[in-house]
Amino acid sequence: MRNDYQNPSQETLLSMYERMLVIRETEEYLGAQFRAGELPAGVHLYIGQEASGVGICAHLSDEDWITSTHRGHGHFLAKGGDPYAMIAEIHAKADGVCGGFGGTMHVADLSRGILGANGIVGGGLGIATGAAFAAKLDGKGKVAACFFGDGAANQGTLMEAMNVASLWKLPLLLVCEHNGWSEFTRSEVVTSGNILDRAQPFGIPAQEVDGNDVGAVWRAAGEMIEAMRNDGGPGLLLTHTYRTRGHVEAEINFLSQSYRSEEEVASWVARDPLDRAAALLAETGMATEEIVLVRERVRKIIDAAAARAQAAPDPDPALVKSMMFSEVDAW
Repeated sequence: MRNDYQNPSQETLLSMYERMLVIRETEEYLGAQFRAGELPAGVHLYIGQEASGVGICAHLSDEDWITSTHRGHGHFLAKGGDPYAMIAEIHAKADGVCGGFGGTMHVADLSRGILGANGIVGGGLGIATGAAFAAKLDGKGKVAACFFGDGAANQGTLMEAMNVASLWKLPLLLVCEHNGWSEFTRSEVVTSGNILDRAQPFGIPAQEVDGNDVGAVWRAAGEMIEAMRNDGGPGLLLTHTYRTRGHVEAEINFLSQSYRSEEEVASWVARDPLDRAAALLAETGMATEEIVLVRERVRKIIDAAAARAQAAPDPDPALVKSMMFSEVDAW
């Protein structure tokens, strides 16, 4: 019996809205920390794209897998990752989810099914395909979702992943978050044709959706993931979204002029996914005061996590080898 994915319940919508707020508050904090010179590296923020990751991960459990990108904070938190452990990791603290050794582009938590962010463009595609193969062999209805950008859609590994996933009917959800920019270059300058069409030769179902509408993402992802859990094979979901911050916060230090117009950014700010989610909640009958209370509660949680992370101890340098190699004695 198929589930009804017409509209999320108020409870589901509120849960997704709160998760989106956690991402936004965390990313705003990290952006401010970078500008204040308090982080050891630049950060690629997910601000503006929250509905894409949250609408999909709302259908996933800790038993399902995801792989991510250099812009992976949002996916980590959307999948249920601990904000404190992630903030501590980005501050290079011992309490970090990877002990402070992974950093901003390598946040991972296997206990949550988060196989990790990846600094290699398209690097998560092969990993997710392997996870989907393992899920297929396990036979328990688990799925693997791979988040990648429109730039990564030009990597040959995407074709390899689709070929294998189609042949073996793997439960692999390929999520292309199309934000219109490949670093500092417009997508249409470096990407030929419609990315959605790339699934057709492999017989893979493909959909595109407004990636700033969490309800629309939730509906599309729910239908595709349910089919995968029932041996329906892979699917490609293209979410149209936009990063309202730069490619990387550090770009303020090396770009002499903006590569995007203020009008373009403003037009997407007007379509902010959090504002739209709040409007959807209001349509379900939730009072404005209740929505404000949720925002205030999340802000306090992230403020407390941030203060705790800043005071956390630094990692022990002697752990470097054990964090990198399984046989320390060999060295």
